[in-house]
Amino acid sequence: MRFQRLLRQLCFLLATCSAAAARADDNGHNWPQFRGPRGNGSATGNPPSEFGEGKNMLWKRPVGGKGWSSPVVWGEQVWITTAPADGLKMYAICLDRKTGDVVHDSLVFENEKVRFCHPTNSFASCTPVIEEGRIYLHFGSYGTACLSTDTGEVIWKRRDFVCNHWRGPGASPVVDDKALYVAFDGYDRQFVVALDKKTGDTIWTKDRNIDYGTDNGDRKKAYGTATLIEHKGVRQLISPSAVETISYEPRTGNVIWRVRHGGMNAAARPLFGHGLVYITAGSGPLSMIAVRPDGKGDVTSTHIQWSLGRGVPKRPSQLLVDDHLFMVNDGGVASCLTAKDGETIWQKRLKGVEFRSSPVLAAGRIYTASTDGMLHVFAANAKEFQSLATNELPAGCQASPAISGDILIVRTTEAVYAFAKD
Repeated sequence: MRFQRLLRQLCFLLATCSAAAARADDNGHNWPQFRGPRGNGSATGNPPSEFGEGKNMLWKRPVGGKGWSSPVVWGEQVWITTAPADGLKMYAICLDRKTGDVVHDSLVFENEKVRFCHPTNSFASCTPVIEEGRIYLHFGSYGTACLSTDTGEVIWKRRDFVCNHWRGPGASPVVDDKALYVAFDGYDRQFVVALDKKTGDTIWTKDRNIDYGTDNGDRKKAYGTATLIEHKGVRQLISPSAVETISYEPRTGNVIWRVRHGGMNAAARPLFGHGLVYITAGSGPLSMIAVRPDGKGDVTSTHIQWSLGRGVPKRPSQLLVDDHLFMVNDGGVASCLTAKDGETIWQKRLKGVEFRSSPVLAAGRIYTASTDGMLHVFAANAKEFQSLATNELPAGCQASPAISGDILIVRTTEAVYAFAKD
């Protein structure tokens, strides 16, 4: 009887998870968070390979201010955040997915004064999370808010989490059925919070408790977005930081395991597959590691499957495609690795000044964009590099693209574009 009850509970859980995933994906039209519906940069649509102003362009919408957050999509709405360069006001803008017309232009926060933000960052770099009826916005320690997607009005706000991001915020929130999770890895304080996504109330707050090996706060910063996984029946919130990445129990915030890799400014979102968590450590000596997530406590000496020290991106996240990892580093070097051992299969230098946005995948094609307006499309081919198209836009990309069905949505530093086959 006990076995039957457990089996029924497991079936219910799987059905619930499948239903939630289906709602989040909505036949491939929704791109609800940083790195898309599965958090890994992949989509099910078929956007064009060739595009530009006047070519396969569905619409273009100029956007004021300065914001590096990626677009998110739910139904017929595309949302972005932005702020003027001085950071004194912070906005959420909703565009019509088919026309690019402005649906909502909501002033979310006003600041009497702001701290320093590095010119390569913005006050609106954190990508929102959207679901049916609600969008969750995060501007680092300047505030977190939930808005109605129907009216653009604020449902709840939090402005009481204090840290000095020093060079500006960058971590994006993630949500599950009950909570919103976000990291504050600042110069002075480093902690992770879970909020009730209906009310904004605090569920838990956990200090990082990392031995950074220095008093220099600049070495303690990170910009990483967490990944929620389930491995062997255990749910985990994998949250990268400077020096270490920590796995938390999502409901309580208790630490499950932690791994020490060194480095700072971690920004890539962890990937999960083949029984491994793939972690990018920013500027650390172990630039990338693959960790088995079934350990307890400090697993540095016991659960690192493989590590890589060179050629790894500091800002752009990677893609896991079947048995291979694809990535484009900050200097524009594209690579393909075997996922099981990190062996490099091929590398290719792409044209472009610098790459900060994360590549996305659809229909076996990888889309990646540079800061000077070069947008490359190449095949997710594990045998050799295969360029499919090189496109150009008048301004470059800091934000990562989004894919909604067969529409490619690209945010440059000046405008948001939607591209679809004629």
